[in-house]
Amino acid sequence: MGQVWLPSASYNLWSLSDSRVGKESWFCDMKRGFSKVRNKEPQVKALLEDNKHQRIGKLAQAGIYEFYQDPQLLSQSEGVEQIAAIIKLNQESDEVQERIIGILNNYYKKPILVGKQITQLSKGDEGFPTPITIQEGNYSFALYAPTDCTFKQQDGTIHILDFKTGKSDFDRRQAYVYLLAASYLYPQQPSVASFYNLETDLASDIITATPEQLKFVQIELADIAKRYELEKMYHGKNPSNFATIFPPNPGIACRYCTFNSVCEFSVSEVSR
Repeated sequence: MGQVWLPSASYNLWSLSDSRVGKESWFCDMKRGFSKVRNKEPQVKALLEDNKHQRIGKLAQAGIYEFYQDPQLLSQSEGVEQIAAIIKLNQESDEVQERIIGILNNYYKKPILVGKQITQLSKGDEGFPTPITIQEGNYSFALYAPTDCTFKQQDGTIHILDFKTGKSDFDRRQAYVYLLAASYLYPQQPSVASFYNLETDLASDIITATPEQLKFVQIELADIAKRYELEKMYHGKNPSNFATIFPPNPGIACRYCTFNSVCEFSVSEVSR
């Protein structure tokens, strides 16, 4: 028998569903609508294909993965060039090539995974992971929590490490989703999470969560999964009500939104 279908939740859906405190002007429900219910429309689908920032993230992950596969390259003068050839970097745009070479050079100089007891390291092209089934009250949902790297610390603690590139900030909600997933995958072991920017060498604090905090996250994700299913149902019945189901929030964020070219509410200039 195939796997039973369940409503789903993830950090991505959480980030598209609720604004962070102090970031309200950058939040837009309509972005979730385009991403989640109109993603098969040709114009929208084209915008969701790997953009420059996504390509850089995936290639950076692939480069770190290849360095881990052959650590000897870290002691060879042409190690970075060899990794660039393995990930076929010459097929990318000049800007992407320049950014990735910078990332590979950074890691070559500061290989933060050396000596770590790694239990999982993503290559960057695995697609969706197997979801974790979570029961919250009488409601079940599938939690998707793809991780970049997991290693075991000397005391047995599971450490989930997420790589960032560019100006991506560290969102603690993402860490909490990882820690919730770890509480199901490794119920007998303590777990922590952290972020590391491969371009700036900035590292976050080590993030932990109490059982009470994880319970709150679980309830929050269950509510988001329910809300998302209702939104899909309402939109399926009344696609003309898209802007009512997914209200826009026109403003400065429109300038940087993936969907500004197809959104009728997008504003290109914002008055001061």
